[in-house]
Amino acid sequence: MADFDQFITRLEQLVTRVETLLPPARAAVDWSATAFRWRVGASGAGFLQAVKHPHYVDLDALKNIETQKDSIVRNTRQFVTGRQANNVLLTGARGTGKSTLVKAAWTAFANEGLKIIEVDKTDLLHLADIVDLVGERPEKFIIFCDDLSFEEGEISYKALKSVLDGSISAPTANMLFYATSNRRHLLPQKMRDNLDVVSYEDGEVRPNDSIEEKVSLSERFGLWLSFYPFSQDDYLAAAHHWVTELGGAWGDNARDAALLWHRTRGARSGRVAWQFAKDYVGRHQN
Repeated sequence: MADFDQFITRLEQLVTRVETLLPPARAAVDWSATAFRWRVGASGAGFLQAVKHPHYVDLDALKNIETQKDSIVRNTRQFVTGRQANNVLLTGARGTGKSTLVKAAWTAFANEGLKIIEVDKTDLLHLADIVDLVGERPEKFIIFCDDLSFEEGEISYKALKSVLDGSISAPTANMLFYATSNRRHLLPQKMRDNLDVVSYEDGEVRPNDSIEEKVSLSERFGLWLSFYPFSQDDYLAAAHHWVTELGGAWGDNARDAALLWHRTRGARSGRVAWQFAKDYVGRHQN
């Protein structure tokens, strides 16, 4: 009996060791959802989590970026209808609608089966897993990474480069990558990169190679959309829209308050206009 108990104990230990070597089972995905986030569990395994309350955005609510709207809507329509389309990089001034425009472009085609997957920058090393998971699905997916930029020493951008263009695997036809960033080339560029020097203080002998490495990531996005700070008229137009959209009254008092608001914030943008409208309407509601 003692030998049998010892055998059972050793068998349980063997099973435990084997289980640690096996890949973790993936959680079931609710493919009926329209929006997902890529999450990483305590074990380090990633999974798709359906978003319970997606943020749908009406394209008409975005003001002063008509050229950018036309470009991303055209590209997204090409993608949804099975035609050739590009990965998109949206860069420029903060608060000017980059992230909101991505959500609005997805919203415009959500009823046609387009889905969106939000991936945090820190989880880009899992991109190959995401491609394997959704690459054979019949739906179309936008992989969305907000506020994408990399600091010195970060290596996750290499995974992104590989997925966009450069992997041994062929690009999947049901997936595009849309990213926003305040940096034009995503990686930090230093003044010394442009100096005609023999060697860097950190040992870099061929500065051109360093520059090529930093530019090559952004060049993997076929469509670049640039965003610029609002003029005062653009800002007031956005503030007017949001005040009336939220049920408030626009007049001289609202205009003066909007001007004072952006001066105290030191910026003019769609985000500042939206924040002003919420404050103004909230204070004047009965």
